Amino acid sequence: MTKTFNINNIVRESVKALKPYSSARDEYVSDGSTMIFLDANENPFENGVNRYPDPYQRSLKALLAKQKDVSEENMLLGNGSDEVLDLIYRAFCEPNQDNVITLPPTYGMYKVLAGINAVENREVLLTIDFEADVPAILDKVDKQTKLIFICSPNNPTGNSFKRESVEKLLESFHGLVVIDEAYIDFSEQESWLKDLKKYPNLIVTQTLSKAYGLAGIRLGICYASEEIIAILNKIKPPYNVNQLTQQKALQRVLNEDAVQQEVVQILEERSNLEQALQNLDFVEKIYPSDANFILAKVDNADKRYQQLLEKQVVVRNRSTQPLCENTLRFTVGTPTENKALIAILKQL
Repeated sequence: MTKTFNINNIVRESVKALKPYSSARDEYVSDGSTMIFLDANENPFENGVNRYPDPYQRSLKALLAKQKDVSEENMLLGNGSDEVLDLIYRAFCEPNQDNVITLPPTYGMYKVLAGINAVENREVLLTIDFEADVPAILDKVDKQTKLIFICSPNNPTGNSFKRESVEKLLESFHGLVVIDEAYIDFSEQESWLKDLKKYPNLIVTQTLSKAYGLAGIRLGICYASEEIIAILNKIKPPYNVNQLTQQKALQRVLNEDAVQQEVVQILEERSNLEQALQNLDFVEKIYPSDANFILAKVDNADKRYQQLLEKQVVVRNRSTQPLCENTLRFTVGTPTENKALIAILKQL
């Protein structure tokens, strides 16, 4: 890296001094199969969920670590990516003092979490091509800038950022660069996971909500250096990922072939939907997508959104976002859903 990075220079003083809560299940290491549990004041009658879950989700982490080729020590699981992102704010950003940088149009929770944590959110618009404006970003950085959030592939634009732009930020910035890879499974670009050892100030977040089809169980994943993960573990709630979520995630992650088959079908359907949208007179532009959705510029987004809603089809009107005037975001559905959408669009 161009600049020497030391995690101790950016972690909050209160977090450094914090003595973390120690749950009953933190005091030993065992799968529990032969133990009599009389330590956590639980109801002793077995029903499948009467015991507290593994606070460190060891079985699930072991499986994910194998699939992603990442050490378990480089991993934190959360109650959705939103909890992971919130923990990052709480660990590294001093309220009413520090700031972060976000790159709109992008995922709205970065800004919301900044407000919740009383952290200044400095926005740097993407370029007209939806790329990161690196000089403008670095110009916004000061000594109190702790985080830069990069959603790649980006929501709502669908594109992945140029690798050289992200590398420049990782090499020049004294704080943490958080790359949100919620849609990485739909992209031909490589994940930044393989660069964790190269960049100690890199955090990568992923989710089981998109490609894995588990939005309902809320399971987010954070990958970072052991030092960063240790800090986040220090402040996370003791049993933040419940037992049912862990069980369902294990079942789905084990079924890797089924997940990949669904991703392939979604990509095929994305291509079909792009072609159909191109043939509609009121669609003015279709933006390239590395995600499971398509952003399209139309003649009148408010009108078209309402027309679709009246036909019982819900899409997302993104016209309120910077650089996204008169745009609709179409999530790729099943073949049946996409055929119905296309038929309705042709009637408008």
